[in-house]
Amino acid sequence: MEPVNAWLVAPRATRCPRLFRSQGKAFLNNREVTVPTRGVVFVHSCPPAVCPHVEWAVSRVLSTPVRLQWTAQPADASTQRAECAWSGRLGTGAELAAALRQWPMLRFEVTEEPSSGVDGERIMYAPGRGVFRATMSANGDILVPEDRLRALLSQTSAAEALAHGIDKLLGSAWDAELEPYRQAGDGAPVTWLTQAG
Repeated sequence: MEPVNAWLVAPRATRCPRLFRSQGKAFLNNREVTVPTRGVVFVHSCPPAVCPHVEWAVSRVLSTPVRLQWTAQPADASTQRAECAWSGRLGTGAELAAALRQWPMLRFEVTEEPSSGVDGERIMYAPGRGVFRATMSANGDILVPEDRLRALLSQTSAAEALAHGIDKLLGSAWDAELEPYRQAGDGAPVTWLTQAG
């Protein structure tokens, strides 16, 4: 007697593909779907000798040749500044920040805009401060997770300590250090890049 599911299994001689699994469910397609996102890299200050290395690092992450438009940084005459808009797969912003972090003398910011079902991200780096990374809303505001706010409230009761803790969660020290460099970039040219592959 033939088993009930015998019709699902093709005879060995013909080797035709099975369309359904043994319980009548379709096979899942294993193709990977990439959800594109975009963002901006702001290199606020970079020594001229390091500029080509920064371009190579960005090129490596985006898998496409990159040529940034470097201009003098008025806030620090010994450095250059550049910015570029990019588009690529989710997580590209973090990869760009990791690549730029190789040079501890840089000042930079990387943003990744929110995508369908995924929060955005803002990463800032300043020498001596290190990296600040935060979730970003669609309008660019930093979002602080509920658990971090609850932890802060449970650790402090004084208003001044609470204000200091909120400043830390928002990355205020990084903002204060980078602000003079940001203002110097108002009206500067932007390079548009798209990730290959």
